[in-house]
Amino acid sequence: MPRTLAIANQKGGVGKTTTSVNLAAGLAGAGKRVLLIDLDPQGNATMGSGIDKRNLEHSVYQVLLGLTTVQTVRQKSDSGGYDLVPANRELAGAEVEMVALENRETRLKSSLDGIAADYDFILLDCPPALNLLTLNGLVAADAVLIPMQCEYYALEGLSDLVETIRKVRKHLNPRLEIEGLLRTMYDPRNSLAQQVSAQLQQHFGDKLYATIIPRNVRLAEAPSFGAPAVSLDKACKGSQAYLALADELLSRSAVALTA
Repeated sequence: MPRTLAIANQKGGVGKTTTSVNLAAGLAGAGKRVLLIDLDPQGNATMGSGIDKRNLEHSVYQVLLGLTTVQTVRQKSDSGGYDLVPANRELAGAEVEMVALENRETRLKSSLDGIAADYDFILLDCPPALNLLTLNGLVAADAVLIPMQCEYYALEGLSDLVETIRKVRKHLNPRLEIEGLLRTMYDPRNSLAQQVSAQLQQHFGDKLYATIIPRNVRLAEAPSFGAPAVSLDKACKGSQAYLALADELLSRSAVALTA
């Protein structure tokens, strides 16, 4: 069975999509079979994987509505080395349409049953909101990877997300856990960032990844080339950090399997 991770934080601009595409590419580069599912109507993970969201015949929208299957929709990201279930603005309408459907919270989970044997990791790039799309991601996932900036408002948003995870675990997905918290866009010269980082270490302990993603221009530039930074410029500091994250995730997974 694959390890399914929802990459989620209701706060926007914290590096969810950057983390999704670069972690997917890093795991693929380590020889793992990876599927990335874009659950954000903005379709940034789709474009960042080198697939044009404007020319999609099918997307995750049709999968969630039960009109087609993941096997039909998935595409190969040549620039990233992983498979992708793409998204575009059409997905924005899915949330409204899904309200009237049966099992609306479990539609993504059900759609993954047929492809479980094809992958080692399934990554879910969730939108910056605690909505029905994110809820589908949390119900389908084994664990949540939370990217966050080390700033005051990030701590406030984190408490809301942790409470949502607790409710999903209680009512819909008892196996759901926090995989880890990832510090992104980190500037060590910022004293507030250092203070928030220390607070996270104190409260979350080993749930906080040792890997820290720095602020890096190359990470911001990579989407315009339709490629993850780890594929575009493996030597830059941002890419090196995401490759280290992939290694840390694999090490944690290996420990969990032997425990």
